[in-house]
Amino acid sequence: MKILVINAGSSSMKYQLIDMDTEQFIAKGNCERIGAGNGIVSYKTADGYSTEQDIDLPDHTAAFRAVMNFLTTGDHKVISDFSEIAAIGHRFAHGGPTFVAPALIDDDTLREIDKTTPLMPLHTPAQIKAVRAAQAVFGREKPMVGVFDTSFITSSAPEYAYRYAIPYEYGDKYGIRKYGFHGTSHRFVSLRINEILGRNDMKVVICHLGNGSSISAVQSGRGIDESLGLSGNGGIMMGTRSGAIDAAIPGTLMKNLGLTITEVTELLNKKSGLLGVSGVSSDMRDIHKAAEEGNARAKLAIQMLTYQIKKCIGEYAAALGGLDCVCFTGGIGENDWIVREKSCEGLEFLGIDFDSDKNRNFRGEGCMTKPGSKVQVWVIPTNEELLIARDTRDLVFGAK
Repeated sequence: MKILVINAGSSSMKYQLIDMDTEQFIAKGNCERIGAGNGIVSYKTADGYSTEQDIDLPDHTAAFRAVMNFLTTGDHKVISDFSEIAAIGHRFAHGGPTFVAPALIDDDTLREIDKTTPLMPLHTPAQIKAVRAAQAVFGREKPMVGVFDTSFITSSAPEYAYRYAIPYEYGDKYGIRKYGFHGTSHRFVSLRINEILGRNDMKVVICHLGNGSSISAVQSGRGIDESLGLSGNGGIMMGTRSGAIDAAIPGTLMKNLGLTITEVTELLNKKSGLLGVSGVSSDMRDIHKAAEEGNARAKLAIQMLTYQIKKCIGEYAAALGGLDCVCFTGGIGENDWIVREKSCEGLEFLGIDFDSDKNRNFRGEGCMTKPGSKVQVWVIPTNEELLIARDTRDLVFGAK
């Protein structure tokens, strides 16, 4: 069985075709600059072939047609016909309070998803557009499933963890609550660490670290709390995002800089975080290089980030009433040994006996603590596409 997974943005569309018998990708790539007049489509197959071509992509329908052309034609085609794709799984960044589990997509589903647009105005319309484009190319009879990043927290977090301390009625009326993001990644890592250690009763803190970052508290595979809440800017500092700040800061910036609320929101989302503190870049590789060259602000950015990660691990260990494992994932979590090491320094009181030598030379999936460590630290490469494919298969055809 082959499942096509789609992760669409307003001007991009990542895709991956997965063989569910082996759970390995068959082909994957990205459509970029959709609607910009100078589109680019990348295509890579499991046997190592890769290409990138300039293709006009006026809309998401054109992007789907380009993808299907790569998949079904030429010397490096991987399927012969659309019919070989059993179903399509679509990633949605926000499911609001309604979608707490994967859902079969029909017109009623799309109308309900559209109601979440005010909560994620840049992502939701594009993701709905991608579904409509897929229906135009594949036909409306092709089964499609929506998988929602927010469902990991909204499905299981207790009210005392997800509710904000604003007047109670406003939270309900306007949907102001903690939703959590990167939930598909957190859920994949939670399932994977349970599989590795042969347990499903663990207290786990998962650090999804990248240009956007979130940290979750997981009890027995269920999301209890997460650092991101109503929006994608909360919790720890990120590439260009401030993370959680004092509620008086936006007003202070508006008053002193003469900015509107829209301009302050853009400043906090696009000009802050690692970029704003370091003055160098939002990319940790650039920041490490600058720090090695003596840049004091770059050093400060690293210290701030790892301090905040460490605080969040401790906070969630307290919320969980103990800790069995810490997992690092995402682009930074999987590849940046300095961030992992500094984030775990000083957490020996929790029972972490960190193996710095192994951590510094490690790539892939593995344990970063010494044998006998009471609390283990793992690096788990995330695979959101595979989890979306599994959810799609299970909902359409029944659980494996």
